[in-house]
Amino acid sequence: MKNLLFAFFLLGLIQLMYTQNKISGIVTDQNNQPLPGVQIYIEELHIGSTSNLDGYYELEKIPKGNIQIIYSYIGYETVKKEILIDKQETELNIQLKESVFHMDEVIVSTPFNKLQSENVMKVEHKSIRSLEKNGAPTLIRSLSNIPGVEQFSTGTAIGKPVIRGLTGNRVLVYTQGVRLENQQFGGEHGLGLNEAGIESVEVIKGPASLLYGSDALGGVLYFNPEKFALENETNINIKQKFFGNTLGSNTSVGFKTSKTNFKYLIRGTCTTHSDYKIPDGNRVTNTRFNENDLKAGIGYNSGKFVSELRYNFTRSDIGLTEGIDLQTHSKKPELPFQKIDNHILSLHNHFFLNQSKIDLNLGYVYNNRKEFEDNSEEAALNLKLKTFTYDAKYFFPKLNKLETIVGIQGMHQENSNFGEEILIPNAKTDDIGILTTALWKFDNLNSLQGGVRFDYRNLKTERHELEEEDGSSKIFEPVERKYQNFTASLGYKTMLFQNILTRINLASGYRAPNLAELTSNGVHEGTFRYEIGNPDLNSEQNFQSDVSFEFKNKHIEFFVNGFYNKINNYIYIAPTGETIDDFNVYKYLQNNASLYGGEAGFHFHPHPIHWLHLESSYEMVTGKQDNGSYLPLIPANKWANTARGEFKEIGKFTENYISLKLNTYFKQNKVSEFEDPSEGYNLLDFAVGSDLNLKKVSLHFNFSINNIFNTTYISHLSAFKFEGIPNMGRNYVIGVNLDL
Repeated sequence: MKNLLFAFFLLGLIQLMYTQNKISGIVTDQNNQPLPGVQIYIEELHIGSTSNLDGYYELEKIPKGNIQIIYSYIGYETVKKEILIDKQETELNIQLKESVFHMDEVIVSTPFNKLQSENVMKVEHKSIRSLEKNGAPTLIRSLSNIPGVEQFSTGTAIGKPVIRGLTGNRVLVYTQGVRLENQQFGGEHGLGLNEAGIESVEVIKGPASLLYGSDALGGVLYFNPEKFALENETNINIKQKFFGNTLGSNTSVGFKTSKTNFKYLIRGTCTTHSDYKIPDGNRVTNTRFNENDLKAGIGYNSGKFVSELRYNFTRSDIGLTEGIDLQTHSKKPELPFQKIDNHILSLHNHFFLNQSKIDLNLGYVYNNRKEFEDNSEEAALNLKLKTFTYDAKYFFPKLNKLETIVGIQGMHQENSNFGEEILIPNAKTDDIGILTTALWKFDNLNSLQGGVRFDYRNLKTERHELEEEDGSSKIFEPVERKYQNFTASLGYKTMLFQNILTRINLASGYRAPNLAELTSNGVHEGTFRYEIGNPDLNSEQNFQSDVSFEFKNKHIEFFVNGFYNKINNYIYIAPTGETIDDFNVYKYLQNNASLYGGEAGFHFHPHPIHWLHLESSYEMVTGKQDNGSYLPLIPANKWANTARGEFKEIGKFTENYISLKLNTYFKQNKVSEFEDPSEGYNLLDFAVGSDLNLKKVSLHFNFSINNIFNTTYISHLSAFKFEGIPNMGRNYVIGVNLDL
């Protein structure tokens, strides 16, 4: 299979089929005045242009067939045009309407790449730049500003996404179009992604096994890398951020250029933080971390074939705290600490066959995680994880209003130990999935989408026998398990009520137990516990129903999302009451469970106060086992309120904003029998920013303060909760973004 896919790629790569198909036109407003600076982009071709002072644009090297073109401009509604290219030159003039709300975005994480407003499945889309305005020290922490998304944190550096109460391997992470595999099944293992070089994130809340297979039971985080430069343009970007609480710094420099056929980009980033400070003035010892990140990409477009090769290397040094001890501003981690190298190589190919096309995506992820516990130069724990993934889809010719896709996806993974300690054994995992999905668009308001999928997983581990200090032996018995599942989804989008866009989705999902759940046998320093796996665990299977309502006019928009998620064989970890080496022993168990809740909110833009935006959102989730016990690690209910002012021009300054946000976390007393309730608290945040454009130089400045009143609080989803260690106190962030 590997050789066949590789040969298939080489066959496409060597073809040099240059076509001269071109699209051109003029973009105007509702008064027929030309609009300069409008972004015109074709996502699947990775090509774009900008309208000139006369509103004129042109795009070259367009393949024959159906093409989706996106026209976007701040302050105007996004327009998507589907056009059949059957001649060398096509004229397409576009008129944009003014809009006070956010631009509509193309959703890449779903197979048909529709605009957010057209998508049958509810997907949240946020640009990284908008999330950065909140001043979070890490990417995962900034995601908690999206309703329904929280984080399970171990200090500042380590955070795991939580979507509607589900986390760990139940939330699949994609970056550069490939699944991220970095030992994420460990409780003390974070996301391992640097936000530099990432343009946006898409959040699928709910089962996405139809699209992605196992591990997408609870949702998907899909990170889109920054786009290449527009044709015949060269861009240089310099970013600098300073963090007051952790005395941290983030420096990033990027360069990208595009020619007629080839595009290139490269970005380097250096991040460093000291121990974070809690409100009483003490610092939590050894929560410091350092991270160096490199991203590079090459794109090629021949008119019939498009290829995109990207590489990302991240090295992280992360301290593992043992409590509040020696106070220092040092940024060098003390013992114990982790050293993590993560390599991501992705290759995306699009073959255009007139009315149909083939997408072939290949990925390779190499993760090396080392843990140092004493002064020895050798790591006590040394895990190497190698993952190869493939994803091939065939897009049938569009038949009237029906679009259909068939595809095959798979993964080969090898986990190896090279240290003295072993927490999980050497193992090999093989996945393969076959899927088909179809979209029927009745008209602009009504769409139906559904699909089915079959997955098979084979997991096999090796036997290990380790001699303990007391002379006893710790044995990892070999495990071989096979899992197979059918999953399906069905969704409908319509105007069920007047002016209220309604989405109804039914979906099933599954997740095979991971290596940690099946085979763990050792101490996890980051979570302060001794974990024991259960080799008899069965696959988790769920069925979720989602209903969402959205209303929008010129001055107000509101939304209501509700869900009910039934999970059979829910896997959770619980204490046994025993201790080993002074650590409490936890073992993995299973029981049927249910989660239910939702999100609601509004965005009010009063007339005639055009600069004022008032936003509010409320999110809640409840998780219970069938025996009546509550599930562990369910986030507290949250109410977020924001008042924001936006001013287009103040002298030479543009895109000015100022905001005040109050996050209210309610008391969480619906806890498992092994958890303690958490008190409620309020956090007030402030942010201000502006753009300054000077000829060919654009400067963006932002300043934010998180937790203005230096409130002492402990998040219910903090790994430090049972130690009584508070979360971060007041933190200010200064950011400068320079585009040349």
